[in-house]
Amino acid sequence: MKKILLIATGGTIASKPTEGGLAPAFSPKELLSFVPEIASIARVETLSLFALDSTNVSPANWLEIARTIEENYAKFDGFVVTHGTDTMAYTAAALSYLIQNSVKPIVLTGSQKSVYLRDTDARRNLIDAFAYCADEGAHSVHVVFDGKVILGTRAKKTRTRSFNAFTSIDYPEIALVKDGKPLYYIREERPEGPPRFFRALDEDVFVLKLIPGLKADIFDYLDAHCSALVVESFGMGGLPAYGGWMDRLECFLRMGKTAVFTTQVEREGSALDTYEVGQKLKGLGRVLEARSMTLEAAVCKLMWLLPFAEEDDIEPLFYRPVMHDII
Repeated sequence: MKKILLIATGGTIASKPTEGGLAPAFSPKELLSFVPEIASIARVETLSLFALDSTNVSPANWLEIARTIEENYAKFDGFVVTHGTDTMAYTAAALSYLIQNSVKPIVLTGSQKSVYLRDTDARRNLIDAFAYCADEGAHSVHVVFDGKVILGTRAKKTRTRSFNAFTSIDYPEIALVKDGKPLYYIREERPEGPPRFFRALDEDVFVLKLIPGLKADIFDYLDAHCSALVVESFGMGGLPAYGGWMDRLECFLRMGKTAVFTTQVEREGSALDTYEVGQKLKGLGRVLEARSMTLEAAVCKLMWLLPFAEEDDIEPLFYRPVMHDII
């Protein structure tokens, strides 16, 4: 039997009703008591790292999860992290960059309803997460939810209430967990060599969502407070010709900062070369494009590479694929 560490971080899966609404309350041992079937899948030890609604999870918490896995890496065959759904895709992406080349699986799961409810999805998600984590073909960072196994760099929450809350964006699901066993659609190449752990993130990455008529004076704040900017632009990507947007972005880039353009459209990615409003950006400075990356992956990749990358390395590092995050 595989030896797996369950790392609890809070979320709906561990919540109970309170006067102020649902709040994390169950310990990881209490979570396991609802799913005795897991005892036949793996030998499980538990660790309660923190108990947060995932809205309150920050990059410091991502580093804490990564550090906990690094400290326990030699002792276990895999790791299951229970987490709130609202920011799970960010945490999965962040861990994909903070823990690379891992031959051991790191599986994130949670639920749309608390484990204590009769009609919850929590019990199935926990069983599926451990079934995948204990499988010989599992490795690296994945989200397991509603029977789907999704790359940590490709997961996005696309529904707020339904049990099929997560979607793999512009990349196939890796596997389906059926009757307690993973059925693989894609057999991923197993990493070789030791895992690589990273221990720093730059939190000064700002996401700017364009809307028609938005004023460019937002750069008064961005110039002073941000290391890098992710612009959620329209369609295939671009920047308005009105309102001084081009001039303000050029000034931002001249300060040695980075801008990554993505799209507000959920699927098929950006293509800045398509229209004039996108092509004009290429001559302004270090303008990168996320292409088919999720917003979560683009943000977390910038946070990961900025602390150690030399200025000339930012572009090649951003475009270097990590767990199929960019195509």
